Amino acid sequence: MTTAGNAQDATNQGEFVAQRSTEQSTDVTLSATQLFKFADDARARGDFSMAETAYRALARDPDIELRTEARFRLGMMLADHLKRYSDAAIEFRRILDEKPDVARVRLELARMQAMLGDLGAARRELRAAEAAGLPPAVEQLVRFYSRALDARKPLGGSIKLALAPDSNINRATRADTLGTVIGDFVLDENAQAKSGIGLDLQGQSYFRLGIEPGVDLMVRASGSATLYREADFNDVTIGIQAGPQYTWGSNQLTFSFGPSWRWYGRDPYSTTIGGNVSWQRPLGKRSQLRLEGGIAHQTNKRNALQTADDFTLAASFDRAFSARTGGGIQVYGFREAARDPGYSLASGGTTIYLFRELGRATLVGTLGYSHLEADARLFLYPKRRVEDRYNASLAMTLRSLRLGSFAPLIRLKWERNRSSIEIYDYRRVAAEFGVTSAF
Repeated sequence: MTTAGNAQDATNQGEFVAQRSTEQSTDVTLSATQLFKFADDARARGDFSMAETAYRALARDPDIELRTEARFRLGMMLADHLKRYSDAAIEFRRILDEKPDVARVRLELARMQAMLGDLGAARRELRAAEAAGLPPAVEQLVRFYSRALDARKPLGGSIKLALAPDSNINRATRADTLGTVIGDFVLDENAQAKSGIGLDLQGQSYFRLGIEPGVDLMVRASGSATLYREADFNDVTIGIQAGPQYTWGSNQLTFSFGPSWRWYGRDPYSTTIGGNVSWQRPLGKRSQLRLEGGIAHQTNKRNALQTADDFTLAASFDRAFSARTGGGIQVYGFREAARDPGYSLASGGTTIYLFRELGRATLVGTLGYSHLEADARLFLYPKRRVEDRYNASLAMTLRSLRLGSFAPLIRLKWERNRSSIEIYDYRRVAAEFGVTSAF
């Protein structure tokens, strides 16, 4: 299947020169039509290296239709013959950067995202394809891909590496004193806001084992670390979860359970054991609903009075507005029942996001608000803890500067927490400059 019409009949003057070694070297000049046949023949006989070289030569042609066709054929070969799903996704994305309304290409990109294990991205591409408008035959293909997302790559993951300057690495007050019921205390320097530049590392991997049709065993491992020159502010978390995933029709139900560990500074901070359940299904052609809930027990290694049971509920709704634009909203509630009522709290909030593809870049903006209240006043503080937190971020992924499967990422973040307890009242501005990749 082609995406650019009858490219082999094109009369474009783009040329490719191949060297043929004989007793005397001879240059052979091929037209674009001949080069397509040369590449297709090489692919058919299993000479994928030669086919890739020819397709990539055609992908540099000034005619957009010719280079679109070349990239599409190259992407299909990389995916179906060589199983190089990440490289194939790059070729399909390059096509969509120039021609965002080509539905078949977006479907193939969704298939690659699914094979790489990024089901969220796969479903976003399917919704974007629907938003672009599809002929009936392609709509049937979309429904087929939607149902087939459970036939996925058994092993994969993603990583992110970024340099992260931050105006408030410990999310602390800028005040140098703390008001209490017995007078003002002078805060230690490490209890006040500190700026710094950290190395932000994030990664996750998964293993999927098919048990029977529609049922998989999912095992996920994840980790994150923000590391500073002053190790007292290092923040490291690792976790592992496993459980069954059920798929029927357009529904997906996932259960997971496992432990996680957190270190802050040089010492253990907490250990958590808990489980989650999530359910998601599409709503119409362009939208998706996701519901999640979780229960966990957290053991605080620094202060036994903060050891608690945590309960979480969340609902999110995502929608594609067009082939290049989409957004969503999430609402959530959180309850932490600690040993000391002063550390027990309830919070809730909402986050909205919008994304827009701008040429060979993707721009994502988010806005968030949450409200928190503690059950009781801690003895030392004059008031019960009550907070309003606001946050915003703007991120851009620059695919035009991609190196292999790694794409540069820039993110700017702003955060303001208004608290009735001075030590929790803070402002923060941060940035990330790094790269991200799926594997």
